[in-house]
Amino acid sequence: MIYVLGSINMDMVMTVPYLPKNGETLSADKFYINPGGKGANQAVAIAKLGGAVKMIGKVGRDANGRALKENLSAFGVDVSCVTETETSSGLAMIIVEGGDNRIILYKGANHCVCEVDVNQGLKDACPGDILIMQLEIPIEIVEYAAAAAKNKGMTVILNPAPAVALSESLMQNVDVIAPNESETEILTGVNPSGDVELALAVKKLYSLGVKKVIVTLGARGAAVAEGQNIDYIPARKVKAVDTTSAGDTFVGACALKLSEGKTLKEAAEFAAVASSITITREGAAVSIPSLKEVQEVIDSEK
Repeated sequence: MIYVLGSINMDMVMTVPYLPKNGETLSADKFYINPGGKGANQAVAIAKLGGAVKMIGKVGRDANGRALKENLSAFGVDVSCVTETETSSGLAMIIVEGGDNRIILYKGANHCVCEVDVNQGLKDACPGDILIMQLEIPIEIVEYAAAAAKNKGMTVILNPAPAVALSESLMQNVDVIAPNESETEILTGVNPSGDVELALAVKKLYSLGVKKVIVTLGARGAAVAEGQNIDYIPARKVKAVDTTSAGDTFVGACALKLSEGKTLKEAAEFAAVASSITITREGAAVSIPSLKEVQEVIDSEK
């Protein structure tokens, strides 16, 4: 079983021809509302790709909260540990321009996740199960959950987004860390712009206690590091429409394949294909491909 502890948001998305200047009013080309949140997107990715996944998180006792839970359940995610609170559900304002995005978060109910939620969510977890987390819930809860998961013999995957300085005690409980380029720089002080810089960043992450590293590099693909080896996974060449859920698809897909016994490199190769499909579509969870779609692409490129 894969457990996802993290954010559940309603995304409000506007597509614009360019980014407005200070004081400028700009009309959007498109506007739509989609369920999202990094945690929820990663859970949906696992479910759509054929995995068993339980979401642990909080939504508001409001219309958005009901819709968010219904959406997760419709995709096959276990929502028995998604609880409600009086605080409004989380929101994300997403501006999409030229295929890239900028996001402003309202944490809302996500910042009401507490130790009780973690204990309840992980009560049936077994050694070998996987816990995925991000940083859109309180950092002290991430630290608590990582320690609780390790005590149960689980594998802990951390997607450190949005990136902040992390304690050594947390990092020592992380088996796999999966930052993007900017998050890697925030965590290590090194921009992984080239081979030498990437190796230095990986070394710094190892020094904090992390066992394995995956760095997503945008159009350059991804790099996976385990021990002394760093392997590059090239990006598939596709036309990017919306990159909002690319990273979440990658993390979810990678976790799924690791749960099936694949190597880190094999998992990342599968995840790269899945995320390359995601960015050709608009939206968050709705843009994530099914296992059949990913397999068709893999088969066509053999």
